[in-house]
Amino acid sequence: MSVCVTGITCLQLYWNYQNYKVTVKTFKHDINEALDKAVNREIDQREQHIVARFKGWLADTSFVTITCNIENRDSSTVFHLNDAHPYSKGQKGISLGLTDFKEKVRKITPKAKAIFINYFGDTIVKRDLKIGTIYFYTQRLGDSLSKACSASRYNFAALNKAYKEELLILGIDASFKLNPHRAGNQALFSTRTINAGIQRPHQKDFVFAGFQSPGSYFLKEMKWLLISSFLLIGITIFCYAYTVKTLLSQQKLAELKNDFVNNMTHELKTPVATINIAAEAIQDFNLSKTSVDEYLGIIRYQAGNLTNLIDQILKSVVSEQESVSLNLSKVDFDRLINGIVQEYKPQSDAANVTVNYLNKDGILQTMADEQLLKNAIANLLDNAIKYGGSGSVINIGQHIENGSIIITVNDNGPGIPAQYQDKVFDRFFRVPSGDVHNVKGYGLGLSYAKSIIEKHRGTLSLISKEGRGTEFIISIPLIYHETSQSSVA
Repeated sequence: MSVCVTGITCLQLYWNYQNYKVTVKTFKHDINEALDKAVNREIDQREQHIVARFKGWLADTSFVTITCNIENRDSSTVFHLNDAHPYSKGQKGISLGLTDFKEKVRKITPKAKAIFINYFGDTIVKRDLKIGTIYFYTQRLGDSLSKACSASRYNFAALNKAYKEELLILGIDASFKLNPHRAGNQALFSTRTINAGIQRPHQKDFVFAGFQSPGSYFLKEMKWLLISSFLLIGITIFCYAYTVKTLLSQQKLAELKNDFVNNMTHELKTPVATINIAAEAIQDFNLSKTSVDEYLGIIRYQAGNLTNLIDQILKSVVSEQESVSLNLSKVDFDRLINGIVQEYKPQSDAANVTVNYLNKDGILQTMADEQLLKNAIANLLDNAIKYGGSGSVINIGQHIENGSIIITVNDNGPGIPAQYQDKVFDRFFRVPSGDVHNVKGYGLGLSYAKSIIEKHRGTLSLISKEGRGTEFIISIPLIYHETSQSSVA
């Protein structure tokens, strides 16, 4: 079983590791894709700025001149662009017609000029910038555009903002730095280096991003997987531990039962053998009446031992039956305890044990099964007499506390070691005293007594200090009744 638990745990850990690798791979792909988009957005912004500057140059009459005419084969409007102050004589600009401009204009007008400037900047120049090319439509325009592009570098703040937005679109909320100094900031994850130059690939303006600790992203992506995995591992370990505990308990119970059977076998064989010997003597020998009476007394004594043994076994069986009915009636506890003390007077006198009974609260009555309750209390007194030793004192008390009848059986005997106190109510358990038990018993009395008290909705507990005696405490509800006053399951 331990191999299975280890296998399941290892499988879960391996599965989590594989999912972690997939998550890391996805993370790396997403942070690169987001940086690509962010760089393109930032380049677009710079291109728009350069186009706006270019359109300003076109509108500046001191910089360039824009004219138009319809002196051509189709008589369509043709625009002419030239430097206002050419570098050399004979320097020519460009001429072009606009397909969408249908109006025939012999002389440039503000409206026609505005249409030409917007078309030239937003269509022609922007297209050239996209492919990283600069055309010298005029010498001055070409020089100015070339200088503007060469001086253009990515804007850190704009790119940082755009990258953060692109990451959030992909569900990544992790801190990063653009172009971190590798010597001072060893990033766990870095994107590939991307060229942010406007005239790519000729112009070089590289940028990359480093992520120091994207743990929160990984946790968010894998949290349900991790929760389910650890829950499964926890359940598996719990089941394993519970199974081991159950097996150990069963093994312990089996050992106790084996001890019980061995002890019981000895206890059964001794009286049976004695009875057989006595019976054979009566049958085979011509004995006097005195001898016959003596042997019959032995037989009766040993038969009584067998009867007592059988009664204890039957009591143990009865205590295990949850369906056993309680024959409820109104019980006078003072009378019940006095009766038990009187019945056990011969045993206490023979053992040189003093039994005192103190009733603090007078006559107390409640609904109970008198015979079973008597057996339970008698078991406690019997144990106290057996284990108290010669000269010991047993005090039995009765009083009311918190709506319950409290019965205490206290002795000043050897007490119960602390390590065994939580086990004395287990069936077949006896406090170890070496290989020989000086006090005869079968480890059933306290288990039986506790079962009977609990059937009365009460509790049985103990307080004991080794060498200072033991006190058993019974608590039974003062008012105890069911729908049926005659019996209860």
